[in-house]
Amino acid sequence: MGANSSSISELPENEYLKKLSGAEPISENDPFWNQLLSFSFTTPTNSAELKLLEEATISVCKSLVEKNPRTGNLGSLIKVFLSRTKELKISAECQNHLFIWQAHNALFIICCLLKVFISRMSEEELQLHFTYEDKTPGSYGTECEDLIEELLCCLIQLIVEIPLLDITYSISLEAVTTLVVFLSCQLFHKEILRESLIHKYLMHGRCLPYTSRLVKTLLYNFIRQERSPPPGTHVFQQQPDGGGLLYGIASGVATGLRTVFTLGGVGSKPTPQLEQCSPLAHQSLLLLLVLANLTDAPDTPNPYRQAIMSFKNTQDSSAFSSSNPHAFQINFNSLYTALCEQQRSDQATLLLYMLLHQNGNVRTYVLARTDIENLVLPILEILYHVEERNSHHVYMALIILLILTEDDGFNRSIHEVILKNITWYAERVLTEISLGSLLILVVIRTIQYNMTRTRDKYLHTNCLAALANMSAQFRSLHQYAAQRIIRVQNIASPAASLRPCRWQPALCFVQPGDAFSSVLLSQPALLELRRVKAAW
Repeated sequence: MGANSSSISELPENEYLKKLSGAEPISENDPFWNQLLSFSFTTPTNSAELKLLEEATISVCKSLVEKNPRTGNLGSLIKVFLSRTKELKISAECQNHLFIWQAHNALFIICCLLKVFISRMSEEELQLHFTYEDKTPGSYGTECEDLIEELLCCLIQLIVEIPLLDITYSISLEAVTTLVVFLSCQLFHKEILRESLIHKYLMHGRCLPYTSRLVKTLLYNFIRQERSPPPGTHVFQQQPDGGGLLYGIASGVATGLRTVFTLGGVGSKPTPQLEQCSPLAHQSLLLLLVLANLTDAPDTPNPYRQAIMSFKNTQDSSAFSSSNPHAFQINFNSLYTALCEQQRSDQATLLLYMLLHQNGNVRTYVLARTDIENLVLPILEILYHVEERNSHHVYMALIILLILTEDDGFNRSIHEVILKNITWYAERVLTEISLGSLLILVVIRTIQYNMTRTRDKYLHTNCLAALANMSAQFRSLHQYAAQRIIRVQNIASPAASLRPCRWQPALCFVQPGDAFSSVLLSQPALLELRRVKAAW
């Protein structure tokens, strides 16, 4: 690091990093910072590059952890960054590449160091590193600044206020990533953090007024799926032989955090092509999900969850409720389109579940769409390729179907939507089939897969519940769908009855009976099956 571009192999012997992590205190006004922040890095694109980077910097990070209580150099670096962000918006408007570049690099280093600090110490110890104040003779002021809250607030302001341009893309991404790293403290605790210092700062005080703007900005980042600018338009030139840090850190933290809020399943299979297309959208979605799942404070509910539960469509002119100060408006059509297009990732599926379950405005809008197949087909494809998905992704997709099938209007409309040439359904050529019949086929296939492979009783029960919800509205069934239903019914007890089911999160899942012993189709469904059978 320094005036020239740096590569991973050069980092352990870099003189500027050695000075930063050394025993000599560095004033925030020292010209050293201009030299340290004049470097370029490319972002790592795989776990191998990230591992090399961590190995190369571990000695520097350990040295800073040990010596920072005496030098306060981490605090000085943060103050340098904070001072430069004050003019960041003007710099973006004036296309001041150099100023943005150095602010970006300062945050880059902070994020790298922060990951190591959080992984090696408690929040109380971390706060001591952030509140160090050099008591030199003749200095004035007796109060230590709370740099953690100031940095968190600055990052949020950067995300919501700095316009997203080619020259600001990288620093916006790093601001989002640094917040993710701050929240990664949960990864190093076996118990749920209920009184986290970081959580307290985010849900109270100076950060609280930015709640709705932050949630709205993160949602729009996900909606827009802005691609990373080409190398020639970055604020710094990327070297082909260099190794970067920030996105690798984010990917590593993301892998761990994902398991914290996705039904306890293992991490999903990597989707690097999605992350590389729009890393800002990917990281924004991850941050949004983490914020929404923060534990409520003892005296205050999670404001980020409140914002997600209450936002409305831009076309909704009704007044906001005075009981929720974090409500805002967003374009539902754009959000719906993004949700339909991004269901390949489990994070997007989790967001869809959260919105359908917690935001009545979104649920009503989705159920009223006339192109509901654009949303349902990606969900069915997740279930169809169940053997390629991890359990939490399959669960979320199935619960989304269960929520949708609670609505009678949805159960009627899916039989009126005709699809042609479903190429991913391999068991049989389906040149023309209704969305309802396809949904039945996929759910039955999931049941049979579960019976022969995974034997998960909760997956089994929720598949049956989805069929139960739909059974009263079976219409114009495809012949193949009717055949599959009859084969399933032959397994069931003739004395059983199928009743509509609702997914109750408080109860988790309904306890199943023995296999299909509790399943028999409703009277309207039996009449429809007889009609189809008579037409064979």
